[in-house]
Amino acid sequence: MRFWELLKIEFGKVKRGKIIPLIFIAPLLVVASGVASLQNYFSPEYTDAWAAMFIQSALVYAYYLLPFSMIVVCVMIAGRETANNGILKMLALPVSRYALSAAKFCVLLFYLLMEMAVFLIVFVITGFLAASNTGITEALPLMYLLKWCAGLFFTMLPGAAAMWAITVLFEKPLLSVGLNLLLVIPGVLMANTPLWVVYPYCYSGYLVSYSLHDFTAKGGSAGFNLFPFLPCALLVFVLALTAAVKCFGKKEMR
Repeated sequence: MRFWELLKIEFGKVKRGKIIPLIFIAPLLVVASGVASLQNYFSPEYTDAWAAMFIQSALVYAYYLLPFSMIVVCVMIAGRETANNGILKMLALPVSRYALSAAKFCVLLFYLLMEMAVFLIVFVITGFLAASNTGITEALPLMYLLKWCAGLFFTMLPGAAAMWAITVLFEKPLLSVGLNLLLVIPGVLMANTPLWVVYPYCYSGYLVSYSLHDFTAKGGSAGFNLFPFLPCALLVFVLALTAAVKCFGKKEMR
């Protein structure tokens, strides 16, 4: 079976689930609360209103709500196979369990990308409403928003791989969710230590914290340093995804 056909099967399994409504919840909550908390401080003369609204909305979202939603998506994707011994039925087919795990991870990444798109759309709509109510005429900084949303997506990839690996290694949903949550919670603390580069659960939050520093520095920042972040992030991503691919369905194959 070709990988593309396997992907279509995996998307067909989850399309009737409740994942799509789920990925709307976090962006709606965080954007509405973030913009509303700043709106009272705006005036028609306020500058950099869009950047302020984005950082206010994205801080909690990147550190907690985005990882939390991805943890739930991981469990919901994996649950399609664990229910009614579906994993045994899939492994009985002429398909590689490695390819099956990789296809499921691709589905996870699709929903991560979709949630980032939802976040951007909800933020733009809410931002326009806030700007209209306060008389702000600042133009929409589309490239700024696209840059940071793309950054959130790419910095979330190692964390998503780690979440998927834990979901595969610990089959019981309560155990995998609990362990992932325990790893997400100290993300803010880890982001303020030199060890943040090896802690994928804080990557997206660190990026937003950096954007806050960049915003307050008013151009005094030297730019986001890709070293040693990029090598560490790639290593974490490869190791986590390899573990997930190799361990998926291993117990059932015995």
